[in-house]
Amino acid sequence: MIGAIGPRVPAHQITTRNLGAAYPFIAEAGLGQRGVVIGDDLLGGSFVFDPFELYAQGLVSNPNMVVFGQIGRGKSAFVKTFLWRQAVFGRRSWVVDPKGEYGDLAAAWGVRPVALRPGGAVRLNPLDPGPEHEDGVVDGEGSTARRRMELLASLASACLGRNLLPRERAALGVALATAVARAGVPTVPHVVEAMLSPTADSAASLRTELRDLLEDGRDVALELRRLVHGDLAGMFDGPTTPGLDLSAPLVVLDLSALYTSAALGILMACATAWLQAALARTASARGGPEGWSRQLFLVVDESWAILSNLGVARWLQASWKLSRAFGVSNVAILHRVTDLHSVGASDSEQVALAKGLLADSETRVVYAQSPGELAVASDLLSLSSTEAALLPQLRRGVALWKIGQGSFLVQHRLSNLERRLVNTDGAMAAG
Repeated sequence: MIGAIGPRVPAHQITTRNLGAAYPFIAEAGLGQRGVVIGDDLLGGSFVFDPFELYAQGLVSNPNMVVFGQIGRGKSAFVKTFLWRQAVFGRRSWVVDPKGEYGDLAAAWGVRPVALRPGGAVRLNPLDPGPEHEDGVVDGEGSTARRRMELLASLASACLGRNLLPRERAALGVALATAVARAGVPTVPHVVEAMLSPTADSAASLRTELRDLLEDGRDVALELRRLVHGDLAGMFDGPTTPGLDLSAPLVVLDLSALYTSAALGILMACATAWLQAALARTASARGGPEGWSRQLFLVVDESWAILSNLGVARWLQASWKLSRAFGVSNVAILHRVTDLHSVGASDSEQVALAKGLLADSETRVVYAQSPGELAVASDLLSLSSTEAALLPQLRRGVALWKIGQGSFLVQHRLSNLERRLVNTDGAMAAG
């Protein structure tokens, strides 16, 4: 008994402000109160998060995010409500939606998704220019000419299933230059035509014969022709349809008509390229409607479709690195951590690019993973043994957050309105 070994120690009162110092090592100190409320930190208190605020404070080196989660564990509900709540701060969101799951969220904002269909009424030109001064962004890496060339080379490489040969890349480069000279704002058909009908000046610039230049670029031209006259025609084969409203708080590109297509990654790259050119112009614009923030979220759902394609994955990683220059938080959504390994052979460039994308995303949100994922998850996400053991046990709506050097266990909370916005189980409900 206490009385038997000495005098009773009087009770000590302390505020929660100082409790962490009195009982250290119990939980993380939290991320502050600037941002949107995600839900409950299961080790105590509410959990508030904002990637731009954390970047401004120097707690992360980039605002990018990767979200992992098995189907039905709550990752989609988190992403949708996160975008919805960010609108309170005037932040806008652009979404590449391969499955058509963001329609209800768009309706709540009073906007309609931009539905892309083969032969449909809407076209996007992935070669649209960026801002006039874009050449000055990140030492020229974001220049319109460089971006167009990188995209076309990536698409051609993806279609061919191999790297471009030097002579193919050169033929593509002079064709792009010809298309720009003829049209000002080139389209994919302009480039294909310039490759199939090269000019004498183009051949002379490469010190080659006209017939040799035609042969050098023929395979590339025929693959890109799929976007013009083949099975992928009618979406990215002309000038951008006028009147598309990019000023809305949410812009959704709905690719669900092609979700089962083997070319989904190529289509997602075209859609993302068009969005990035548009956001580059937005980032360079001065002013804008009152209350708007120039900071924006660019969500790429089903990102495995892009990462599994080498040429397109290269382009995506380069685009990811421009997040700080454009004030963009890129958000990649994947089902499993092993998706980063399954995009190619263990020693392939695809896997290296996927790991690079993860390295360029300092916020990782991980919902429940199967026991078979633990070894890969532990390695890629630098999990402790305790964190790894928790992953298969996480209930719906609970995620492990890895932010910089910190770890948090967070229960996502939904309002009644938000539950209606994120319901994707309608087909499973009793009729």
